[in-house]
Amino acid sequence: MNNSSLLLLKVVLLFGSLFSGFEGAVCSAQSQQFVPAALKDAGVDEHLDQKLPLDLNFLNDRGQVIRLGDLFNDEKPVIVSMNYSNCPMLCVLQLNGLVDSLREIDLVAGRDFRIVSVSLEPGEPVEQLKKTKEKYLLSYGKKAEADGWSFLSGTQAAVTTLAETLGIRYVYLPKRKEYSHPAVFCICMPEGKISRYHYGIEFPPQTIRLSLVEASQGKIGTAFDKFILLCFHYDEAEGRYAPTAIMMMKIGGAATILGIGLIIFISHRLGKKRQRVAEELTPSLPESSLI
Repeated sequence: MNNSSLLLLKVVLLFGSLFSGFEGAVCSAQSQQFVPAALKDAGVDEHLDQKLPLDLNFLNDRGQVIRLGDLFNDEKPVIVSMNYSNCPMLCVLQLNGLVDSLREIDLVAGRDFRIVSVSLEPGEPVEQLKKTKEKYLLSYGKKAEADGWSFLSGTQAAVTTLAETLGIRYVYLPKRKEYSHPAVFCICMPEGKISRYHYGIEFPPQTIRLSLVEASQGKIGTAFDKFILLCFHYDEAEGRYAPTAIMMMKIGGAATILGIGLIIFISHRLGKKRQRVAEELTPSLPESSLI
């Protein structure tokens, strides 16, 4: 390819990239302009460390009226989600993703933590709650305790109060009889305070495990989990735990000092051993030879 052809190609690529950027900007502006209000209004305002209204009453999947606080009484962290049984797609994808992740860790619902799913649909029938629970417990597959995963239904006031506390904004679409809502669940501390938000429909198992151990304040998990939490922090942008630079530098420095000390110790021991062997191999002269 000669110089003139190469220059022409560069010009074409330049204009192509400029047009592509302009077109993308126009499409982005148009998409923002024509996004339905319901989609704009649905979202999450994180309220980390805020305590849930544990005095709210709900109907559980057994038809019993319970206080939300009854599910926060045994020092276990609690995963809280807001979904509804008749959701056409998003709730199913989100809960399936959660179950897929929980199957990969050795912590078990009921034994190590709880799951509480509150219906966005006020007054969702008990039979529907029961069927939804059976479906996801079957998918979960592990021997979860009966109260390991609770599905709850409440009044409009109770549902709204809980959603506002969690910072979950949702909108009811009357024509479609559906709810526009974000794909999110929260992990709460045993006392009911919000510890972590997780978004989307796929969740790395190790991230969920560490979030549960962190929310339990060290009451569940292994010593290695606790060590990892000392060295890692939760990266909001990445949605996972990432190494903390300062802590890793401290650990690296300590390891270096320990390594140097070990080398000096081994060298000293080897030196003494060589000296002892040399002394044993050197023949001793009789006293008469020294006169």
